[in-house]
Amino acid sequence: MSLPTLLESVQKLQTALQAKAKAEPSYRFYSLWDKVYRRDVLWEAYRRCRANGGAPGVDRVTFEQIESEGVMEWLAKLQEELQSKTYCPGPLLRVWIPKTGGQRPLGIPPIRDRVAQMALLLVIGPVFEADLCEEQYGFRPGVDAKMAIRRVYYHVTERRLREVVDGDLSDYFNTIPHGALMRCLSRRIADRQVLSTVKQWLRTPVVERSGKGERRTTEAADKHCGVPQGGPASPLLANLYFRRFLLAWKKFGHEQRLQARVVNYADDLVICCRPGNGPQAMAEFRLLMTRLGLTVNERKTRLVRLPEESFDFLGYTIGRFYGHHGKPFIGTRPSKKAVRKLLLRIHEETSSQWNWQSPEKRVLELNLILRGWCGYFNQGPVTRVYQLIRKYMERRFRRWLMRREQRHGTGYKRYPDRYLYETLGLLQLPTSRAAVPNANT
Repeated sequence: MSLPTLLESVQKLQTALQAKAKAEPSYRFYSLWDKVYRRDVLWEAYRRCRANGGAPGVDRVTFEQIESEGVMEWLAKLQEELQSKTYCPGPLLRVWIPKTGGQRPLGIPPIRDRVAQMALLLVIGPVFEADLCEEQYGFRPGVDAKMAIRRVYYHVTERRLREVVDGDLSDYFNTIPHGALMRCLSRRIADRQVLSTVKQWLRTPVVERSGKGERRTTEAADKHCGVPQGGPASPLLANLYFRRFLLAWKKFGHEQRLQARVVNYADDLVICCRPGNGPQAMAEFRLLMTRLGLTVNERKTRLVRLPEESFDFLGYTIGRFYGHHGKPFIGTRPSKKAVRKLLLRIHEETSSQWNWQSPEKRVLELNLILRGWCGYFNQGPVTRVYQLIRKYMERRFRRWLMRREQRHGTGYKRYPDRYLYETLGLLQLPTSRAAVPNANT
C-alpha cells in the first residue's frame, strides 16, 4: 500500500474506535492488541516518531542507522515481536533538562520502544479521547495551550470568577500511583496484553550515565508509582490520571457549590472561583489531591484575587493592565519569565561560539525561534514586548556580526536595519496593533 493509503487506513481505524467509545461510555474493548502490530499502524507510528526526532536511547540506535539498514525490515522485526508477544521494552536513558528552580528528569526510551508506544497510542488514544474532560487541554487533538489561556480569560472576565487557585503539584508525573492508573486503563480496556505492556513500560528500569559510568535503578518498580516523561505514551497516561481529579471535583459538587471552574494543561492547573469561595476551593483541592496520592506544592500554590493581583499560566500573565488613556482592564500578556527565556535564547544564539557560521545561517536559526515564540505569544497587549525583543535582537545580532569580523563597536552604522531585514532576511516583528494577529493594546 502507498503511504497515503496507509495513513487513511489508520485514520479509519481511529474513527471507528472513537465512535464506539463515544456511543457506549461503559464499553470495554477486549481485542486491541492485534491492531497495535498492524503494518499500517506501525508505519504511521514510525513516521510520527521520526518527525519528532529526539536523541537515541540506551542502545544508541539512531533513526539514520535504522534507515540505512532498511526501515521495513526493522519494522517487520518489531511486528514479529509484538505479534508473538515476545516484545520486552528496554531500559530508559535518564537525562536532565533545566526547569524553574532545578532540573526535570526525562526518561528516553529506545526508538524501538518509542515506536511501540506510539503504535499503542494510535489505537487506544481515540478510545480515551472520548472520555477526557473538556477542562483538559494538554496533548490532545484539536486543543492547545492558547485555548486554555482563552478559557481562563473567559472565566475571569465574562463569568467574573475573580478568585483563582494557582495550583502546582510536586513532581506530578513521577508520583502517579501505578495501581490507580492501571484501574483507569482497565475501565475501558479488557485486553490483557495491552494492559501488561503498559505495566511493563511503567516499571522499566532507568539508566543514568555520568563520567563514572552507568547507574541502573528500578525506582518506579520499587515504589509502584511514576510515569516516565519522554515517551509517546506518557502524556495520555498523565491525562487519564488527572481526569480522576476533575471527575471528583464535579461529583462532590465543588464546581457548582463554589462556582469553581478548573482549567488544566498537563500538570498545570488553575481553579477560577466566585469571590469569597477561593479559600474553600483551595482546601478542597488539597484534600482531593492527597486522596489521589499526589502532593500539592505549597511553595508555589497560592490564592490570587483579581484585579489586585495577577498570576502566570502557561507562559502568560493574567491580571490588570492599562490601555490607552490609562483605562484599566483584565487581560493577558507574555509573562516576564517567558520574555527572559527568549532573550536568553537570543543571547546564546548570538554568542561567539557561532562565529564560524554564515550570517544567513544564523538568521535562519533566529527566525525559527522568533516565529515559534511570536506564534504562541500573540494574545493581549504584546506590541511593547515585541519592541523590546526586536531592539535586543538587533543589538545582539549586530555585535555578533562585528565580532565575527573581529571588529570593535556596536555595528549600527555598518549594519543598518535595512541590511539586517532586507539583505539578510531577519524576521521583522510587528510594531503596531494591526500587524499582530489576536493582539490588543
